[in-house]
Amino acid sequence: MTTNRKSGMKHNLAPLLMDVAVPIGSYYLLRNGFGMSTLAALGWSSVVPALRTGWGVVRDRTVNGFAALILFVNVVGLLLSFVAGDPRLMLAKDSGVSSAIGIGILVSVAMGRPMMTAAMKPWLVKGDAAREAAWAGLLSGSSRFRRAERVFSLVWGVVLLGECVVRVVGAYTLPVDTMVWLGSVIMIVAMVLGFLVSGALAAGPMAGMLAAEVEARKGGSRVSLSPAVAPEVALVR
Repeated sequence: MTTNRKSGMKHNLAPLLMDVAVPIGSYYLLRNGFGMSTLAALGWSSVVPALRTGWGVVRDRTVNGFAALILFVNVVGLLLSFVAGDPRLMLAKDSGVSSAIGIGILVSVAMGRPMMTAAMKPWLVKGDAAREAAWAGLLSGSSRFRRAERVFSLVWGVVLLGECVVRVVGAYTLPVDTMVWLGSVIMIVAMVLGFLVSGALAAGPMAGMLAAEVEARKGGSRVSLSPAVAPEVALVR
């Protein structure tokens, strides 16, 4: 059971690591570790998401959401790296990454394929086969579960766009020296807010629905979940 759980967690985390951790980590490694320019670091760190996106289109005829988003963000970063001169504009352009990610997430919600699910699912499923089966069952049979899934991505999209707006306003209204350190504070506050709100509105209720579904499946009887969990879901023997 432990082996299966580890295998399941690895299966769920692998795409997240490949699509997000590798390109972002390689950017900072190339830029800060090897002293490459921002332009070169962004270019080389775009190789993995570009290959992942292209392979997904060729093999499955679908676009790998996270890989495409990271590629898009890198392209935006490449374009913004040509902006120079005005220190306030240099500060404002740092919010371009947040806005690109936020827009990408909101577009994925509108298309019915919420992108942040890939980041949330491993922590809720925890590599457990029973939870994986419960997730699949709820995703196909519970409108409340699917709504919470969309809300999770929606919250993060709004938070990241909000961070972008706040940082742009600050860049043009506050002293430059203040925004140099305040920009990082704004980012941290936005991340904490995103975790708290998305957890309360989506991840928490989804975890409760998953636990109830797993227990009901263990019982092996036809049960209707309580209104606090998922009133529309009838679990089949």
